[in-house]
Formats: sequence, structure tokens, C-alpha cells
Amino acid sequence: MNMDLNRTFMWQMPTKLIVGPGCSRQAGPELKALGGSKALLATDRGVRGAGVLAGIQESLAAARVDCAIYDGVEPNPSIRCIEAAVAIYRAERCDCLLGVGGGSSMDTAKLVGAKITHPDVDITQFEGRGKIVNPIPPLIAIPTTCGTGSEVTLSAVATDTDRHFKMGIGSPLLYPKVALIDGSLLTNLPGPVIAGTGMDALCHAAESYVNLTTNPISDALDLAAISMISRWLRPAVANANLEAMSNMVLAASIAGMGFANTRLTIVHAMSHPISGYYGVPHGVANAILLPLVMEFNLIGNARRFGDVARAMGEDTSNLTEMEAARLSTRAVRALSRDVGIPETFEGFGVTDEHLDAMIEDAFKSGNIPLNPARVTREAVRALFLRSMGRTE
Repeated sequence: MNMDLNRTFMWQMPTKLIVGPGCSRQAGPELKALGGSKALLATDRGVRGAGVLAGIQESLAAARVDCAIYDGVEPNPSIRCIEAAVAIYRAERCDCLLGVGGGSSMDTAKLVGAKITHPDVDITQFEGRGKIVNPIPPLIAIPTTCGTGSEVTLSAVATDTDRHFKMGIGSPLLYPKVALIDGSLLTNLPGPVIAGTGMDALCHAAESYVNLTTNPISDALDLAAISMISRWLRPAVANANLEAMSNMVLAASIAGMGFANTRLTIVHAMSHPISGYYGVPHGVANAILLPLVMEFNLIGNARRFGDVARAMGEDTSNLTEMEAARLSTRAVRALSRDVGIPETFEGFGVTDEHLDAMIEDAFKSGNIPLNPARVTREAVRALFLRSMGRTE
């Protein structure tokens, strides 16, 4: 790892982390300590049906914190979904929030909080950074997948279905007060969910490490996450035992802490339109795009791509800087293949029908100027086509 200490950077991490099997049962005491008396618990029907909420609800009851459940969270949550949760929060007179699930559930809880404290603001007006100015109600986040890192970030994503557009929303006021990182909640996850969310976490760490806003603190976190995911994702997909899932969910949080302070690259800029138009799971979209974008970006920061290769276990001895960098894309492709991620979007019905619109949506991302190689619309077009299994 090479550190650049020649420029000023900021580091912000206000979320309290509690890590370990069974720690999700501290939700009640932690919400009580934050002054909560009735929580809106945002989750999805899959999490609720799997029985994941039982211990959490027992914890809330023991702490005398009431709970109203909204289990209508959708993948890539829509504005409609968030507004439905807001209505329950108001009707049930809640005063705090609990997001339990993947990134969609945690993001929904964040944006419910934003809407509650900005009642006259349409959710679409939160798009971008710095639009949320009032503190949200106390929020605890409990991840049940190993990908998004939303439990430790200032970001949330909502889909404007009218525009087929995934809006990125960021504010330091969206950081959860507490994140409970409990690997025991993930041991029943299906392999494909582990694969997609785990690759999403790898994207976060790798993109954060090579973009133009890196710093020594994020570097350490990013490389640690890359190393952990490279070691634990395969066994987690094969057999979601407690050791593997505890390492994967912690790796996702570590990656989240890194990119929350650096941002990403064009992998995420391009994956959001793919999910917005075609509903491809976010982690899978990122995983398919990652090696293609890495190849495009290699010449922009070869030294750091070599670091990524080494963190993934590649032997770069006696190699040139560029030869070492190329091993990073080989390692990512091997990991994706081993956990069942397809190489292209051909099986997802993705076509070039909306290609021009997807390119324009990608260029709305704040990650575009941070990419290590200069980005043009022609380059993004070529990358999208390659991801579809096509060339011009």
C-alpha cells in the first residue's frame, strides 16, 4: 500500500458498531438508549418469513420498545415503497427506526427518516448530496446480507420508476446511530444471494481503492476487505456456516466504511441504470461490470491494481507494474466464475434498446469524475455493449 499524504482529506465515521454472533439482540437496549419508544422496522417479506426478526423482536419487547413492521421493501426500493413505509411510521406514531435486511431495507429506513423530518419535501428532491438538512430519527441498521455496507454509510438509493432511474442520495445525517453486525443472521442465505452481495462488497472496496479520492485510512480498510472477501466468499457460497458469514458480513461493513469516505468508480455509475431499466440485482450488475471496467481503468492506476491483485492472493513477484495490475482482473473473473456470477447480461434480457438513456444516466453519477481513467460516452457505450456480450 502506497500512501499519499500530500493533500488534505476528511474522515467521518459516526456509526457505533457492535460485532459478533447474536449481537442483533442488542437492538432493544440500543434503541432505548437513543430515546426510542416505538420503532418502525423496515424489512422485506423474505427476511420476515425466514424468522430472522424473532430475536430482534424479543430484544425490543424486553427493552419495552414497541415495534411496527413494514415488510414491503422491494429490491431497488421505489419511491412508492418508501412512501408506504412513511405512512405506517406516522400512523403508528413511531419515534425511531430499525432497518433489518439488505441494502434496500436499510436504505428504506434511512429515507423514511429523511421524509419524516422533511415533510414538505418530495423524495426526488433529496437526489444528490447535501439535500437533507434536518437530523433523522434515531436509526439502527442490521444487515442480513454481506454486500451493501449501508449500515455504515451516509448514502441511500431509491428508484424513480417514472424515469427508470436509481437516485443516489447522500448526507452525513443518514449515518445510522448503531450498526449490529451479526453473522448468525446470514447462515440461511441462499448461495446466489451471498454471491451477488459479496461481489458488491468487493466492488465497493476495489473501486474505493483505485479512484481519485483515496486516503490512507480508506486504503487500509479497502485492502482488508478485499483480502477477507477473496478468502471467505467461496466457502460462504458453498456452505453458509457461521465462520464464513461472520467474516463476510464484517468485510462488507469494512468495505462500506472505506467507500463512504472516498466514493467509487464507473462500475456503480453504470450498474444503476442496468438495474433501473432491467431489474438486475444490484450486486450481480456490479459483478458483471467490474472486470470490464477494471480492464478499462488499468492504465489509470496500474500500481494500485497491482495492490488489489496481491490482496486477492496473486503472486506478483518479478512482474512489471502493468503485468501485476492485469492479475487483478484475472482474480476477479476467477472469483466471479467460482461463485456463479455470469460473464454478461445476456441471460437477464438486457438489450441496447435503452442504451443511449443508460449512458446519460451513468453520466449523472458523481463517480464519473473520480474514475482513475478519463471517461467518455463512447467508452461507456463500448463497455455496456461488452457487458451484453456484444461489440459495436
